[in-house]
Amino acid sequence: MTSTPDDPEIPGPEDETAGERQETAAPRPSPRPFETPRSSAPQEPPHGPPNRRPGGDPEAHPDESGSFGDDSTEDAAPEDDDLVASDELTLTQTALAERTLDLQRLQAEYLNYKRRVERDRDLVKQNATYSVLSGLLPVLDDIDRAREHGEVEGGFKAVADSLERIVTALGLAKFGAKGDEFDPNIHEALMHGHSPDVTTTTVDVVAHAGYRIGDRVLRAAKVTVLDPES
Repeated sequence: MTSTPDDPEIPGPEDETAGERQETAAPRPSPRPFETPRSSAPQEPPHGPPNRRPGGDPEAHPDESGSFGDDSTEDAAPEDDDLVASDELTLTQTALAERTLDLQRLQAEYLNYKRRVERDRDLVKQNATYSVLSGLLPVLDDIDRAREHGEVEGGFKAVADSLERIVTALGLAKFGAKGDEFDPNIHEALMHGHSPDVTTTTVDVVAHAGYRIGDRVLRAAKVTVLDPES
């Protein structure tokens, strides 16, 4: 049987394999316009100031020191330092004033204590001298009576004179003599008499001489007195 030109040709196995190869090697469709091809590599961030918001200035973030980039904060820091320095100076001046007052009080207390000790020392010394000399007054009275009778001679006279010099060096002073004006502060009147020869009350006889240490009367003089005639 002979084929005619009008009959379609039936592709054989080789023609089917060639057709599949043409479909496999066909080019890929081109990308659509205005479409950016995707890439697996990481894209770099756009250049420009960081953290810039659309239509605004970048946000203020704290720096490493913890402070925000604000001019008012930078201006306030020196003022805070001045306030702290002023407070420290005030506290120092107050402490210095308190320590000065304490020192002045201690110095005043020490001066008062020193004066009190010196006064007490002098008083103790005077009381000791007063006590010793008071015990020697009867001995001095015996020496006076012996001298009035002319019995102070020889070795006894030397002892009597030495004793009188010692008590005089200790501040003992003897007072009371005939003819002195009577003073009730230092004389003790044992008897009163009258005489036309006196114009004021006058000491006539000294029974016991008086003694004193400085302005302190150790013993008043015991005397008889004469009053003027009325």
